Amino acid sequence: MMLSKSTRRLVASSQWQSTAARSLSAWIPSAAAPSARRLRQDSASMHNHRMMSQLSTPFSMGASFSAPETTASGIPRSSNARFFASSSDADKKEGDDAKTTDEADATATDETKTEDEAATEEEAVDEKEIELKQLKEKVSELEQRLLRSYAEQENIRSIAKRDVQSARDFSIKKFAKTLLDVSDNLSRALDAVPEELRKDTEHHAVLAALYEGIEMTENGLLKSFGQNGLTKFCEEPGDVFDPTKHEALFEYPDPEKEPGTVGQVMKVGFMLNSRVLRPAEVGIIKKA
Repeated sequence: MMLSKSTRRLVASSQWQSTAARSLSAWIPSAAAPSARRLRQDSASMHNHRMMSQLSTPFSMGASFSAPETTASGIPRSSNARFFASSSDADKKEGDDAKTTDEADATATDETKTEDEAATEEEAVDEKEIELKQLKEKVSELEQRLLRSYAEQENIRSIAKRDVQSARDFSIKKFAKTLLDVSDNLSRALDAVPEELRKDTEHHAVLAALYEGIEMTENGLLKSFGQNGLTKFCEEPGDVFDPTKHEALFEYPDPEKEPGTVGQVMKVGFMLNSRVLRPAEVGIIKKA
């Protein structure tokens, strides 16, 4: 089929635009290659569609066909302007999209960084709280140990003080017990002398002198006892019976005395520094 001159010119123009689009994509940067490829495909598709629509229209004899206006270099002016305008708009749009994408990536990066920093700070705070809690527990434990140590030292000090005082007060306990029998014998010797003869220096001068000597000996012994904390108690009847101080040897009724009191003293008692060294041996009055 033979084509007219104008038709051949239209086909050549379409082929030239396809070639120009391919040449243009060669110098467009790699970042804009997808956009240029789309523009080239859209331009070629548009011109092919226009060519096919014109070819499908029957030509009449004598009908004139106006070719598109070309530039000095032979490139159609309207197509060239539309192509570069579309390319410029697409590049601008792609640049805006890239800028928006970069801003979104930067925002996401900042948010991720902020979240990471917040998580790190929370972990640091948790670690510090745990460490602080452990330190407080350790300090409390050390305080308890210190208090127990002080209490133990005070107990040891008080026990040692009490032991020292007890040893000082009762160091003569055994020695004092051995002298109690001497005191008892002196008391018995004095009680054996009749009372009317104790001062009879005219008729019983020897007995009176003996009595006086024994009495002075007993007084000196009792004085020594007193200087060392040893004292007599329950020397006379009448005291209320106390099981911690008295040792009851027997009971007997006496209507003239109060029941539960000491009626007779068989052996006096002795105390060493307020502690019973020997209980008094007594007889107790009971109810008649």
